[in-house]
Amino acid sequence: MLVMNSELVYSTELGRIKIEKPKVTRLKGDGIVRIQRQVSGRKGSGVCVITGLDLSDAELKLLAAELKKRCGCGGSVKDGNIEIQGEKRDLLKQLLEQKGYAVKLAGG
Repeated sequence: MLVMNSELVYSTELGRIKIEKPKVTRLKGDGIVRIQRQVSGRKGSGVCVITGLDLSDAELKLLAAELKKRCGCGGSVKDGNIEIQGEKRDLLKQLLEQKGYAVKLAGG
């Protein structure tokens, strides 16, 4: 069975058609930032995932850059969460509390 995607991208009458992609909205948290350690799907190397930050994408990237610099490790921003490489939960909790966030260490 052949499934066809019938989105129009070009028309000889109108030219190139711009397709609007739906905006992704994040759920608002309860005001508590959670830090958890994840190793599943990462071939055994763990990362600390920081969730619950109600910040824009640009602000998340700036905060992630600062945390990576202070921890001396790598990381990234994915789906509104900050991922920091390695076991740095205690240091991350201390740094985020200095910035005024309420932080909980989640399981893991």
